[in-house]
Amino acid sequence: MDIIKQLKWRYATKKFDATKKLSSEKLDILKQAFNLTATSFGLQTIKLIIVEDESLRQSLVAHAYNQKQVLEASHLLVICMQEDILDTDVVAYYNNIKTTRNTPETILRPYREDLIKMMQNMSVTERLQWSKNQAYIALGNLMTVCAIEGIDSCPMEGFLPEAIDKTLQLSKMGLKSVLLLPVGYRDETDIFANFIKVRKSINEAVIEL
Repeated sequence: MDIIKQLKWRYATKKFDATKKLSSEKLDILKQAFNLTATSFGLQTIKLIIVEDESLRQSLVAHAYNQKQVLEASHLLVICMQEDILDTDVVAYYNNIKTTRNTPETILRPYREDLIKMMQNMSVTERLQWSKNQAYIALGNLMTVCAIEGIDSCPMEGFLPEAIDKTLQLSKMGLKSVLLLPVGYRDETDIFANFIKVRKSINEAVIEL
């Protein structure tokens, strides 16, 4: 697999072929890629909502400034963050480490206590921004995996989070939407698919010291 070739192949898909659907195998790859995304401390205060139901996605189009990709794509990925980060989240994380790696409590205790203190010293706004940063890491990872797997995608910040949250009843799950990522397969009539990618030269974009 030529990763650079695939990254040149990908683009922000403007028109999806609504008749083409991702297989369960492809969806599983995206689920695993999301779950394996690097997050600060490995705390994973973000979640992925996968919306397949077309009637539900139709109701979301208006909340995404009528961007039709929300409906025409095979699936809509909604990257969410927790409404807040609690002490119990940190405790659960370190309990998972203990179970998975059989790490002694004496080693984990100081790290757990330091992370709890760090989160307590942040305001709710600061904790939300911290989680939002993790969502963008996940978005980048998912877009790269999509390119490698030949899956088209279109990252979206342009939507009404509160309206999306209400429609998907995210508050019941303690979540807030951060980013949308429709995924599927491009329509052959999408003229943007054949546009030459416009980027700065490597010398302009990269500084070597």
